[in-house]
Amino acid sequence: MVITMFWLKKALTYLLMPLQFSLLLMLAGLALVWLGRKARLGRILLSAGVLLLLLLSHKQVGLALLQPLESRYAAIPELQPGAPLPAELASCRTIVILGGGHASTPGLPATNRLSTSAASRLMEGVRLAHALPDAQLILTGPGLTPEDEETHGAVLAQAAQALGVNPARLLLLTSPRDTEEEINALRERLGDAPVALVTSAWHMPRTMAYARKAGLNALPCPADFTARPNADFRWNDWTCDLTGLERSTKGIYERLGLLWARLRGRT
Repeated sequence: MVITMFWLKKALTYLLMPLQFSLLLMLAGLALVWLGRKARLGRILLSAGVLLLLLLSHKQVGLALLQPLESRYAAIPELQPGAPLPAELASCRTIVILGGGHASTPGLPATNRLSTSAASRLMEGVRLAHALPDAQLILTGPGLTPEDEETHGAVLAQAAQALGVNPARLLLLTSPRDTEEEINALRERLGDAPVALVTSAWHMPRTMAYARKAGLNALPCPADFTARPNADFRWNDWTCDLTGLERSTKGIYERLGLLWARLRGRT
């Protein structure tokens, strides 16, 4: 039952993403028009799908959906060599890098197989690892499928080693399937010890909500900032493109995740 609910949640979330939901509306509308049944309703659905896709592809709409999430937690500032570290960061003896996906393309090095989010998270984790030379790095993420022998955590570890991290510092946590399970497993392993927690800035509010509920003493270290508005006016900031759609998708995805967590009393 738990496994069924997990995959049902994944399927519903996928269908509710802007591109998929807009296409569903358009396909339903086309079907009604071509079948000659309720053609007026079909035209309404088709128009709604097109307009929704255009709206959620607009860069400013994407910014409005994503920026409130990304601005919740500030980035760890530039760490100058020889300068004292922020006190909260200096107290951490563990750095956790939450996984963000990879491709299983043969022949590519691990650094090129990571998704944009995973690569950005790893880069931030390595930056912190240089500042905290005694800290252990915990890398999370299961395989792409339940049967996959190569886990995401293992790919992150390969990439971290390629970037100069000593493999003796790396620990994999690959059995949890999602963020909530990862946070609970980290709390069980680390107790109340302070930990530098790295994930995407847009994913950090939900991650920290899980951490507070579980009692994990986490210092938010956001990475992968996607909502980065320009300070000056640029006409192409007001256009529709894949950047706007990506921002809207991440913003809606995270809000659905927060809503689901709250409905179940997990945050």
